[in-house]
Amino acid sequence: MYDPRQLQVLAEVARTGTYTAAADALGYTQPAISYQMRMLERSVGAPLVTRRGRGVQLTPEGRALARHAGTVLAALRTAEDELAALTAPEAGRVRLSAMQSSCVSLVPRALGTLRRTRPELEVTVTQAECRVSHGLLLEGAVELAVMCDLDFRELDFREKDKERDRERDTETGGETGTGRETEADRSDSTGGTPDSTGDPSVAVDPRLRRVPLLTDRRCVLLPADHPAAASPTVSLADLAGERWVLESGRTRFLAACRDAGFVPRIAATADDQLTLHSLVANRIGLAVMNELGVTAHFDPRVVARPLTDWPVRRVFALLWPDTLRIPAAAALLHALRDTAGPP
Repeated sequence: MYDPRQLQVLAEVARTGTYTAAADALGYTQPAISYQMRMLERSVGAPLVTRRGRGVQLTPEGRALARHAGTVLAALRTAEDELAALTAPEAGRVRLSAMQSSCVSLVPRALGTLRRTRPELEVTVTQAECRVSHGLLLEGAVELAVMCDLDFRELDFREKDKERDRERDTETGGETGTGRETEADRSDSTGGTPDSTGDPSVAVDPRLRRVPLLTDRRCVLLPADHPAAASPTVSLADLAGERWVLESGRTRFLAACRDAGFVPRIAATADDQLTLHSLVANRIGLAVMNELGVTAHFDPRVVARPLTDWPVRRVFALLWPDTLRIPAAAALLHALRDTAGPP
């Protein structure tokens, strides 16, 4: 049986890529990390890392064991928390990682409910991109994560863009093409806005449990007296002549505008939701925002209208199945579901 402490060292080496960084993270010396890795390799009977410049790279055996190490360490942390709850049933702590738009609406309301009903519980919240939250959950650094769909459609949009560029190259003899793409166009192809799920090839680990919370629509923010504000929904084609204030992650929006037959005039770029509201309120341009974020801000000068023909995203909680045995985690999940209402 492998030593859990050695598995923890392997997991940290896999995360940081160097023995020195792993030592700093765990509070060990670098020689101690080297020794623990040698002992683990001896137990496995195969090398787990190879040297790459100043760092190390996991071998296939190392990657396989590191993957299982994450599961083992998460299970040990869950056991620790469950036993702590059993020995102190009136107390408890739980760590939550959540995407930005949920941190300005859903999560604070759920925590407010929990504060009133279970004041003895301690909840620590980390705001993070969905991709990061997924990793924290696998590492056992948090008990729950609030995330949205992994957006495979984004890849489809980028493939359509590439096809359009190839067609333009054919028609113009190569004078246009991908060279027209700006840094802003590329900005959300991997990281995106704070709510993006990152690399569309990343999938939720099948060992984790997904609990639906709500569906979230994409909205246009308009001045309250804008003609389109009189309609319950709006389409991009109807707003072709407008100026826009956009987040830096805008690949899908630009592709949708092209599909609607126009190129948007960009008046400003901002990734802060309050800034977007203020720019719209002062008539700098229109903005797009997920409904979950819209509800966190109220300005009588601004209204939000859902976009037609824009796919909704599904917001969900993610956790290890055994986590529900921890009373504090189960209470937090219950508060999130009650706050979200029917998904």
